[in-house]
Amino acid sequence: MAAEETKKEGGLGEMLGQAGSTVKTGIVGSLKGLQEIEGEMVNLARQTVTDVLHGTGAVASETVNVSKELFKGVIKATEEVGTGLIVGTKNVAKGILLGVGDVGGDVQQAATQLVKGAIRGAAEVGGDVALVAKSAVAGVMEAAGMVGANVGAAAKAAVGGALEAVGSLSLSAVGTVRDVLVSAVEGVKDVAGAVLPKGTAAPSPTEQEAKAEAERKAPRSRVEPPTASPS
Repeated sequence: MAAEETKKEGGLGEMLGQAGSTVKTGIVGSLKGLQEIEGEMVNLARQTVTDVLHGTGAVASETVNVSKELFKGVIKATEEVGTGLIVGTKNVAKGILLGVGDVGGDVQQAATQLVKGAIRGAAEVGGDVALVAKSAVAGVMEAAGMVGANVGAAAKAAVGGALEAVGSLSLSAVGTVRDVLVSAVEGVKDVAGAVLPKGTAAPSPTEQEAKAEAERKAPRSRVEPPTASPS
């Protein structure tokens, strides 16, 4: 009996080990595939931007227009697939900035224009403007690092373009995008301050937790019923 139980335990352990190996292999393969897909997105956007800007010869004025169309395309594509908006928009932003660099364009100016295009494109097709803006800024920061540009300056330019573009939308959209952008540029010196209204400091995680805890512990105010006036 003991030998049979030992055999079962050994068999179970072997099955679990095989299951773990199978999952590991599958995840590694998926991640490798995802990296390849992301690389293809970047290269496609980069080549498209290079071709368009070479054809028009107007890098500064056309970056916002070609960016808008590319972001509209990726938003529609991710809607059809049902996933990938963050990854797609970030990689398109990277490709656009790299493409502008290929034709000798100014990185900071391109950062401003491409994020403007991203927000306009998202608004036109009913996409998540705040999420697209955040992903586009993240893509700008990654691409700036890849080409050896000043990441902080590129991020600041991108944030400026985002706030300018979203200013034409509703006031609630401005607040939402600003909040999202603060988290997108967290850790980049002087950029978060540029996103917030003057005189406002970005709260640290510790401050946010302390505030939430204080609100939780604070006694709820009780509204007393009005007393009847003597007749």
